[in-house]
This record gives sequence, structure tokens and C-alpha cells, in this order.
Amino acid sequence: MDKKRRIAILGSTGSIGVQALDVIREHKEMFDVQLLTAGSNSSLLIRQAIEFDAACVIIADESLYDEVYEALNQHGINVFAGMSSIIDAMSSSDNIDMVLSAMVGFRGLEPTLAALRSGKAVAIANKEPLVAAGKIVMQTAREHNTPVLPVDSEHSAIFQALQGEHSPIERIFLTASGGPFLRTPASELAHVTVAEATNHPRWKMGRKITVDSSTLMNKGFEMIEACWLFGVDISQITVVIHPQSIIHSMVSFQDGAVMAQMSTPDMRLPIQYALSYPARMPLDIPRLDFYRLGGFTFAEPDTEKFPCLAMAVEAMHRGGNIPCAMNAANEVAVDAFLNGEIKFTDIPAVIRGCIDRCDYVKDPDLNAVLDTDKTVRDLALKLINRQ
Repeated sequence: MDKKRRIAILGSTGSIGVQALDVIREHKEMFDVQLLTAGSNSSLLIRQAIEFDAACVIIADESLYDEVYEALNQHGINVFAGMSSIIDAMSSSDNIDMVLSAMVGFRGLEPTLAALRSGKAVAIANKEPLVAAGKIVMQTAREHNTPVLPVDSEHSAIFQALQGEHSPIERIFLTASGGPFLRTPASELAHVTVAEATNHPRWKMGRKITVDSSTLMNKGFEMIEACWLFGVDISQITVVIHPQSIIHSMVSFQDGAVMAQMSTPDMRLPIQYALSYPARMPLDIPRLDFYRLGGFTFAEPDTEKFPCLAMAVEAMHRGGNIPCAMNAANEVAVDAFLNGEIKFTDIPAVIRGCIDRCDYVKDPDLNAVLDTDKTVRDLALKLINRQ
């Protein structure tokens, strides 16, 4: 890169945001942190802003504005609050080259769209905008000639495997670790605890995404993301359980060749690749030792045991606002599980109930997506209260 890339991190206190700052810390000569945002983790946001000399921070929880302002004003760091401020910053700031979209959940949709409309490259780690409104997100990117760079390890792997290729994709193989309950009998899933569901065997992630991984909904989301990012049909995507998490995904072509991307499971690699693309930079992570790896194993996912994966495929086949409805129901159900209000096996039941009751919209615009999200969240809460 000829000059420093000016970065905004939406969700800097979450797992992806923290690891992105690890990358930036290693390459301060390459990156300039302009904007950091957080939901409610004010103390970490303050420390990050001071360390990286951010030009501006935004705390989404408006009740924490005074605390953040008092801590950062003396450092000359501008402080704002509320989701509207995040959207405004994406729309108006002309000192940002790239936005890392790492907010959790559907709320990342409007800031991501605002960034794309203003011509900012988006490195997207936030799955839900592409799941709920993938057509709108990618259409906006095309209209404004703005790149969308994948950060998920699986989509980064596909993206890397496609570099230099000019042939159409025949099939995408999305690898999955299988989550914490890969070997757990289906009869025992109703009794798993929050602690067990948030203890991923391979990756260190936030609580919500770790539960999504344990239900395999996360892999369903990734199938939908891949459709939008790489312009393929859901029928061209195969999920493969690969517990070692060394092969992060694969692409096959019409001549039978299969390209795979491999590395130790460390999210800093795909984060750094997105932030520095098209350059590759040094990264201090363990290298693969093929003599010690032993064998790789692969298996078909059990969609009866993990029905969320099959529901995601169904939602994408139906299209319209159904993926948005599925996402909204999942967010509410996972939150209820984390709060001890429902059982683990109630999560797919709530999602199923919401999908079946959702009013279908064939080609939703942004207002229809926002309306579907709100309506289905209300419906999910009603279903949960009946559990």
C-alpha cells in the first residue's frame, strides 16, 4: 500500500474488532484508525481510542455518552452516541477509506449500506446484513462501484481461492467444525447449558455467533452469504463437516480441479487479508506443520439433529423476505436461550414457527426488510412466551 489506509471499525470491542486492532497494532505504519464504535462496552472503547489515537468514537448506548466524553475529550477525540450517529458517520465522513463491519446482528445493516453508498470499501464480518438483505447490499455495492471484501474465514478462503481464476465456479464446499455438539446425541441437546453452547472447540468468538455455530445456523447463514458474495445458487454449495478446521473452504471448477485455502484457525488472517487486500503482509500466527497434523476428516452434516441448517437452505430457496424473517427469529431465540428463557432445542422451534407465520414479500425493498425484521421479532417473543 502506497499510503496508510484509513480504517473505521464498527464493533471494535467485539471479538472481530479486538482481533482487527491486533492486526493494526502489528502494522501501524499501514493503517490509521479513524473511527471506533461499540454497543455498551465503554471501558474497552475508551482504552482502544486512546491507544490507537482514534479521531472519533461512537457509543451506541446513549446513556454512556457522558462517561466516554469525559474520558476522551482531554485527548482531542470526538465522541458521539447512538445508532443514528454511526449511520451518519458512514454517510458523511470523507476521511475513511475502509469500514470493517463487525457489529453483531441485523443492526449492522443500515451502517453497512450507508458506508457503501458513500463509496467506502466494506470488509464485512457481520453476517446478518447479507442474510437479511443480501440483494440490497450487493446491488448498492455495484451501484456505487464499492468493493465488499469477506472477513469470515470461510468466505475469505473462497475469495482467496478465486484469485487469478477466470472460470465459473462449479461448486463451493463450505467447511464447518461441527461446533461443540458434533458428537453429542440428539436426545441430549435439550439439556445443554449456555456454558456448553458457548464453548467452541476451535474458534474464540462472541456468545451469539458461538451459539449459532452450535446450532449450525451459522453455517446456514454462511451458505446464504456465499450466494450473494460469489453469485452462485444455493444448490451449488455443499457444507462439509471438517472438525480439524484447517481447510477453511474449497472451490471446484468445471475441469474437476479443487482449490482450497488452509491455515491454522486464527481469525486475524482473514481480517488482515481483507484490510490489506490485495497485498499480503507478514502475520505472526503458528504455521501449519503437516507432519504433525495427522489426517483430515470430512462428513456430511446431520440436518435432522441440526434443523437450522436445513431451514436456512429452505429460506434461500423461497427467497424474498424469508431469510430476513429467519434471521430475526434466530436473533430473538438465541438471546432468549442465553438469558435462560428457553431450551437449546427451542431455538429451531421458534425459527420454524416464525418462518411459517411470516407474510411473504417476493422482492422486498429496504423498508420491507426493516418491517419484516420488526414484525418477526415481535412474533418470536410471543412464541417464546408460550414455551
